[in-house]
Amino acid sequence: MSIAAKFEIEYLQYLDAEGKQVRKDLPAFAKDLDHMVELYKLMLSTRVFDAKSVALQRTGKLGTYASCLGHEAAHVGIGSAMRPEDVYAPSYREYGAQLYRGVQPREVYMYWGGDERGNDYQKEPARHDFAWSVPIATQCLHAAGSALAFKIRGEKRVAVCTIGDGGSSKGDFYGAINIAGAQNLPLVAVIVNNQWAISVPRKIQSGAPTLAQKGIAAGLYCIQVDGNDIIAVRKAMEDALERARNGEGGSVIEAVTYRLGDHTTADDARRYRGEQEVKDAWAKEPMKRLRAWLVDKGVWDDAKEEAWKAECDEWMDNEVNAYLETKTQPVTAMFDYTFAEVPADLAKQREYVLSLENKGH
Repeated sequence: MSIAAKFEIEYLQYLDAEGKQVRKDLPAFAKDLDHMVELYKLMLSTRVFDAKSVALQRTGKLGTYASCLGHEAAHVGIGSAMRPEDVYAPSYREYGAQLYRGVQPREVYMYWGGDERGNDYQKEPARHDFAWSVPIATQCLHAAGSALAFKIRGEKRVAVCTIGDGGSSKGDFYGAINIAGAQNLPLVAVIVNNQWAISVPRKIQSGAPTLAQKGIAAGLYCIQVDGNDIIAVRKAMEDALERARNGEGGSVIEAVTYRLGDHTTADDARRYRGEQEVKDAWAKEPMKRLRAWLVDKGVWDDAKEEAWKAECDEWMDNEVNAYLETKTQPVTAMFDYTFAEVPADLAKQREYVLSLENKGH
């Protein structure tokens, strides 16, 4: 019997759950301890931001919010590997990557507060990234379209999209990676496998041993990494981005992590997962291991941690105030940005709403 094809999925890890280095061949960026400290500081900033965001929602100052607790290494690893000219198509919780690329917390708050102006990022390089995508997996198609444009234009740019484990079962994801493989597009699709598609566990989402191997059928390079190890995530991203930039095709990266919080603030994860499972996940969380590694290297300590947390608190207070002080849009804004010429029925509604506002309703 002849064999039509064989494949295997590599697993990449540099730091174990205790922060012990398990490989000697550290990539160049990880040998720069000052840079690693900066990455840790952004991870810590992201966690402070996340806690503040949940508090804002609980006090009625935000709508539903999607927490990123436990995803800090995966997200910062993705964002820090990208070049400014690359394009990012996120879903709705990859704040660490977006903060690295210039998205401001006040913009996140505007979005979750119901103001679409939050999607109009003001800083580079985020200004040419895509808006948050709540419809599951549609952002993957946007990224694939961008990658096709880069190829047609002959630009050395890469489109990156992120998707959850559950979202990787959507047809939009498969369509995106299929066209990337068929057309040899510069696309890097990262599956952030946090083990839970809302209330559906990974074990019943897919019969595949890894989610990374979904890219095999599309003809893409595939790898699974420890998503709680920022060195592994960043290294896999750098390699994938370089291959794509050099015309060597796209990649699917599975970053295995865990969602330590609820799916969103509208969810209560205690209804469907056990206390021991979450406790075990906390023992493997990303902040703990990188901090232990940096402390062992002599470049981080408790005093620096507390000082940075104080800076983060001040930063967040400023961002929250900027959000709360943002003037609301006029009621007519809901009619003004969809059509070049407003249809008659909407024009009539616009006039009616405006009359109610003028009467003080």
